[in-house]
Amino acid sequence: MAIAISFFAGAGGLDTGIHQAGFDIKLTVEIEETFCETLRLNYPDLNVVQGDIMEYSRQRIYREAGLNEQQEVDFMFGGSPCQSFSTAGKRQAFEDPRGQAMLKFAELVRAVRPKVFLLENVRGLLSASLKHRPINQRGDGYPPLEPEEMPGSALAYLLRQFKGYNVTYELLNAADYGVPQTRERVFFVGVRKDLRTTYTFPPKTHDAEGRNGLHRWVTLGEVLQNLQVEEHHYPEYSPERLHYMRMIPQGGGNWRDLPYDIVREAMGGAFESGGGKVGFYRRLWVDRPAPTLLTSPMQKSTNLGHPYEDRPLSIEEYLAIQEFPNGYQIAGTMSQQYIQIGNAVPVRLARILGESIMQLIQQIDLQRQIDRAYNEVAVTAMNG
Repeated sequence: MAIAISFFAGAGGLDTGIHQAGFDIKLTVEIEETFCETLRLNYPDLNVVQGDIMEYSRQRIYREAGLNEQQEVDFMFGGSPCQSFSTAGKRQAFEDPRGQAMLKFAELVRAVRPKVFLLENVRGLLSASLKHRPINQRGDGYPPLEPEEMPGSALAYLLRQFKGYNVTYELLNAADYGVPQTRERVFFVGVRKDLRTTYTFPPKTHDAEGRNGLHRWVTLGEVLQNLQVEEHHYPEYSPERLHYMRMIPQGGGNWRDLPYDIVREAMGGAFESGGGKVGFYRRLWVDRPAPTLLTSPMQKSTNLGHPYEDRPLSIEEYLAIQEFPNGYQIAGTMSQQYIQIGNAVPVRLARILGESIMQLIQQIDLQRQIDRAYNEVAVTAMNG
């Protein structure tokens, strides 16, 4: 069975999908104790270690994974913290400790030399700069942007860290692979150069309109219709929020559906602000996939309201949208549970990527066997 090592495990979305794809995950590392508890609740036999990736070395990985020095790691993967590349954050890139953790992952890839690695992050990484210059310090009267301030400079720097690997990256929308959620994330897959091959991302299976012979996107309504839950757990809206949410049409809508004479009152200062403000007083639409699940369904500007009931999406609905297995348990407070599920890679997408990587590794191993057999025949012929 192919050997895998996991970092930044969180609630286990990637680990679950990779395990389903047939990998033997020898070590799973997660820094947050509550998240480790989640992993242990669901996978009591998984080797879960609470640890900081910054303190790891090749030797520690091999020791904790129970590997001997002659064993080769097939696959190393992780979804590193994304806040340093989020357009909503301070954009500190690799100066942020969370960005440094991504560079540490690259360092460990160089040290361990797995056949293949996978790294997941937010789409903001594609356009991020190594050094962010505030918008009000650009243009007339200011010097031109330095190379490290140019969009894409962080991405170029990251790719240079994976020396010895052919790296392919792509922005994937989870809905294009049958996940009931329009979640966009960038995935990097690297194959060691001496293996003389590259990775190709699996083709899309779904389309918004079902074009070109693909399935239509899976909608939130389909998930809710098939969900069987005895009790939902969710935070309550404030009386003020509840007052306005009850005015939003069932089945999907937002602040634009409020009666005209009370919109300004409901929106407050946000009424005059720019942007589409689509998340204010939002009931999710039943005939579309859910938007990206966030670490809280309660934020005023990014509300994730139930299509029919006067409440936000529940923990159980979050789990179903992310397609965790039935009965999956999440440790911690309600807030911690939302954070864990909201940050996870959708299980179905993780499995699809894992299966494609497993196929690649099997092809690599088969080619190695063929090469060895050919060399043995050649040597025998020379000696004969």
